[in-house]
Amino acid sequence: MTITIAPDETYIVASKDAPVLGQSYNLENASCGTGAQNRLFHAVLDIYYKSGAWSYQGSGYNQGATYDEFRNMIKRKLGAGFEAFVYAEIVKGKPVIKDAKTYADIPASVRADPALKQIVRGRLKSWIDYSKSERRDTMDRLIAEMIQVGVNTDKFSQILEGMEGIWK
Repeated sequence: MTITIAPDETYIVASKDAPVLGQSYNLENASCGTGAQNRLFHAVLDIYYKSGAWSYQGSGYNQGATYDEFRNMIKRKLGAGFEAFVYAEIVKGKPVIKDAKTYADIPASVRADPALKQIVRGRLKSWIDYSKSERRDTMDRLIAEMIQVGVNTDKFSQILEGMEGIWK
């Protein structure tokens, strides 16, 4: 259900379903990601990680990624990706750390220098900062990938059944 609070402290129903008189509701900002989306993302991500059906490389000696590495790779590859970049530029003979909103905003001289290019780092957008639509799109891509690689657990099936008809 989506409602808008009017200046006179009444509300306007912006969806088909209306609040029920006497029922209590927890309000969430409709333009932000919801708590339900947060719980769903982490539950599905946990199922995918535990399935071992993924093939993302980790940074350690083991073939696979740690859970944190895995979550970050999912956010980078299937989610909103990087919100900004950090790079070093040589200014008056000294390295200076700078920020860039996009990779294209990093000076061409830095991107062309193999040593400086090697230390450019992206800063992943936090799941908390994802919009509701970014969360929905990430979940759609995550679930599609899980189905494609053959994740087929009872818990995953239950989640998909529970989402049927309500995921918008």
